[in-house]
Amino acid sequence: MQPNVNLNLILDQVAKDKGIERPVLIQILEEAISQAAKKHFGVERALKAHYDEEKGQIDLFQVLTIVPDATEESPIADPVNMIPVSVAREKGIEVEAGDELDFPIYYRPEDEVEARAQDEQWGDLLKLKTYRRSFGRIAAQTAKQVMIQGTRNAERELIFNEYKDRKGEVITGIVRRFERGNVIVDLGRAEAVLPVREQVPRESYRAGDRLQAWVLDVLRESKGPQIILSRASVDLLRKLFEMEVPEIAEGEVVIEAAAREPGGRAKIAVSSRNSDVDPVGACVGMKGSRVQAVVQELRGEKIDIVPWHEDPARFVCNALAPAEVSRVLLDEQNRAMEIIVPDDQLSLAIGRRGQNVRLASQLTGWKLDINSESRVKEMHEFAIQSFTAIGIPEQTQEMLYAHGFRKAQEIASASPEMLTQFPGFTMDMIPDLQKRARAQAVVDAEEEIRLETEREQARLAEARRHPDTLTQDERLARVRGVGEKTIEQLKGAGYGTVEAIHNEADVMRLAESTALGVKKARQIKHAVGVYLEEEARLRAELDAERAKSPI
Repeated sequence: MQPNVNLNLILDQVAKDKGIERPVLIQILEEAISQAAKKHFGVERALKAHYDEEKGQIDLFQVLTIVPDATEESPIADPVNMIPVSVAREKGIEVEAGDELDFPIYYRPEDEVEARAQDEQWGDLLKLKTYRRSFGRIAAQTAKQVMIQGTRNAERELIFNEYKDRKGEVITGIVRRFERGNVIVDLGRAEAVLPVREQVPRESYRAGDRLQAWVLDVLRESKGPQIILSRASVDLLRKLFEMEVPEIAEGEVVIEAAAREPGGRAKIAVSSRNSDVDPVGACVGMKGSRVQAVVQELRGEKIDIVPWHEDPARFVCNALAPAEVSRVLLDEQNRAMEIIVPDDQLSLAIGRRGQNVRLASQLTGWKLDINSESRVKEMHEFAIQSFTAIGIPEQTQEMLYAHGFRKAQEIASASPEMLTQFPGFTMDMIPDLQKRARAQAVVDAEEEIRLETEREQARLAEARRHPDTLTQDERLARVRGVGEKTIEQLKGAGYGTVEAIHNEADVMRLAESTALGVKKARQIKHAVGVYLEEEARLRAELDAERAKSPI
């Protein structure tokens, strides 16, 4: 006869392999045996299983409840699991109503003596012979399924509890497969999903790639915990800097704000809690090592690190770097700013497809409207002309302009209560004033169309001027990021032409001799190369057009 298996060793091994605590496995085992027993002996029986630690075996019991003797008015509600108190006492057991008795259901040969004795004394009440009762095939299959499902559920709960506290962390995994555009990442004990919406458009992933991502959320799902990752979150940028810059992890440097367009460009604003620590320098690192590590992890995404300032105007100027700002007009009520920049800095301040100003707006939390100095001058002249046409006194015109009014249409749509706050305006005169303003708004609209057409034609003509007709200063001014002040610095150091900058192989020498700094010098050097390529292309097009045109 085969000896009974000691389950202690099996439980210890499973607990080690699955990482599930032993008490949880015992609970699963007891539940499985209980359900299998009900399947075999009948679901109406009050059965329970108990694990015997010493023997390493499961004991099965039927629970009988002692109840008061039955009467015509109060019969026994559950004859299978309830015994009248008088019957129990007849069997020689001192009990009271409400007590519970556990009767073993034996299926081990070594328990034959106890089983036969129990059958003789209680067999008629239990309505089954307890000795050598073994589970049938269906009951055994039920126990197996319950144990498998219970173990699987315990594993899922274990994984959920492990990863729910890692929400908001950066985690590393291996790309395994792709499902409908989503990337499935192997984290070791679990799999995570990188949804399409959280992927960076310019990034591509292959099976086997190592991937770092931000744990966006951990959800408890019926099929198991769902770990959602993100590569597009701005929080990934913050965490990567925290991992690379010890001063941020220690709290000496603080990332006050961050903005990101995944795969394109990002900006972070940093401040220092220690006057001896330069926040920007700490994030850049020796020879740019720290910021380059983050750039490399984000696969080439450009990152601007700007100093944070409590003054919103100065903060916005820092955020728009490397563009130079002439003036800033604040509208605190609407949390908006009008930024005025030199004409040659307009495209740099706006950035390619508006990216620079868009990121600066996200970083600072202010709505930004950028205009060149010449454009501001035009707007001022247009406003004065429009206000004069509707009869507003000269002294009031400048006050209206300073408060954000730019044309008659804005006077027409303003509330009378607001207009009466300006000197010279009374409630009686407002209706007639706004009537004239509405009429002038039609004239202004036609004038704006004409002016915009002229500006566009002038821009196109200027942009397509033959390079041979440009002065060296004009050529330098066309280089992205080069303004009047920068031109003076370059010329003072002997770099009076774009060719002189292009031919300078030592960026450090360019940076030191012009006092522009290494970062600015690198930007200008790159921008000069781009300009020369565009200039050569334009020269070839214009020469070809000139050759085709009749003399």
